[in-house]
Amino acid sequence: MDLMSLTAVELGRKIKAKEVTVEEAVLAAFEQIESKESELNCYVTITKEAALSKAKEIQEKIDNGTLNGPLAGVPVAVKDNMCTTGVLTTCSSKILENFVPTFTAEAVLNLEKAGAVILGKTNMDEFAMGSTTETSHYGATKNPWNTKHVPGGSSGGSAAAVAANECSFALGSDTGGSIRQPSSYCGVTGMKPTYGTVSRYGLIAYGSSLDQIGPIAKDVTDCATILEAIASYDPKDSTSIKRDDYDFTSALVDDVKGMRIGIPKDYMIEGLSPEVKEAIMNAAHLLEQKGAVVEEFDLSLVQYAIPAYYVIACAEASSNLARFDGVKYGYRTPEYNELHEMYKRTRSEGFGPEVKRRIMLGSFVLSSGYYDAYYLKALRTKALIKQAFDKAFEKYDVILGPVAPTTAPEIGSSLSDPIKMYLGDIYTISVNLAGLPGISVPGGFDSNGLPIGVQMIGNCFEEKKIIRAAYAFEQSMNAAGKN
Repeated sequence: MDLMSLTAVELGRKIKAKEVTVEEAVLAAFEQIESKESELNCYVTITKEAALSKAKEIQEKIDNGTLNGPLAGVPVAVKDNMCTTGVLTTCSSKILENFVPTFTAEAVLNLEKAGAVILGKTNMDEFAMGSTTETSHYGATKNPWNTKHVPGGSSGGSAAAVAANECSFALGSDTGGSIRQPSSYCGVTGMKPTYGTVSRYGLIAYGSSLDQIGPIAKDVTDCATILEAIASYDPKDSTSIKRDDYDFTSALVDDVKGMRIGIPKDYMIEGLSPEVKEAIMNAAHLLEQKGAVVEEFDLSLVQYAIPAYYVIACAEASSNLARFDGVKYGYRTPEYNELHEMYKRTRSEGFGPEVKRRIMLGSFVLSSGYYDAYYLKALRTKALIKQAFDKAFEKYDVILGPVAPTTAPEIGSSLSDPIKMYLGDIYTISVNLAGLPGISVPGGFDSNGLPIGVQMIGNCFEEKKIIRAAYAFEQSMNAAGKN
């Protein structure tokens, strides 16, 4: 029995039924890591000794009935921008190459409470800035479907690890599509919850008003189960929201009868790969066959989402990353004569080119004389985009569309043209600007055998609707043998 090909929920059931021990599950994960990691580079840090020790502890709790949740004993990987006590947390950057936190991110604590076993920290674009996992200080992660292609980003290590069975599921963070886009490229399921649903405490910030932690897993059932485990109100996070309902698994029903699904005409225009478009229309057809009402509509303002997003995200990044100066923690340049030279050399040597580019852009739009012209205008545009979605959700339960314009590009093809890389986020960033939940579900393959993701977007706090629609679509795809 190949334990790592099971979904997280299936593996959890086998552990609970005493068909498999926690230690066997964890060892199976490390066996897979040892066979694949040299080729894929999904992990930055592997904590084998700690994981095996934890496995014994969790096994005892399962045996004595203290732990009985669906994720108890299941091996998980965590993106390297979430703090973990005593474990290196680098954001895949040289500037944090020696940073070991003294506290753990709330979302990771919630997973530990659920009994999941952490295998290590996954590779990512440096400080989550990138869409390919090529900007990492530790080298690029490869796509398990074709190692000449990128896995997407910035949570590329997490998505590739799930796709390659190097863990049962993983945590990622999504600032402008960083869970959904790599999930699409790697043929797995990834979900970004409503902003404020999962605590950001312990997540090293990129864009504070946009960042949100979420699950990357093998199917929709896993995503709903994991979200139930990690979502919570946290007074330590000022953006955390106390929700009445955290029961996401109740939405796992194969029934979309009467559900209203809208496809934005603005998404199905020039620049979208014909094969990706075909996958979206196939998803619409399958949902229609199950009783959903599907129609196209004008969303508007789509062309303004990318400039608004990059102005806001870079402005927040320039502020958030000011703390990395060589004084309190992280890398410090070995050669300097005075304080300001130490700051300059540390930051010049510690940050990679993409991070420097975004810090400079952010500092520019926040500077005197440009603040009103760029930053305030971007905030107004963000408000208008939210209004456009509010109007759409008056009529539709779910918005259906692509995750990315194409399937995974080849390694090296995006970094040479940053603007092209930024434009690849066109279908995902509006969800972050408006604080909405979104999910990427596998929707088949292109002619080169690379996965295509289908995106479903819901209104704020309506994760259940997108889980329901995604689950129904997944069941249809499984029945047709297309996934």
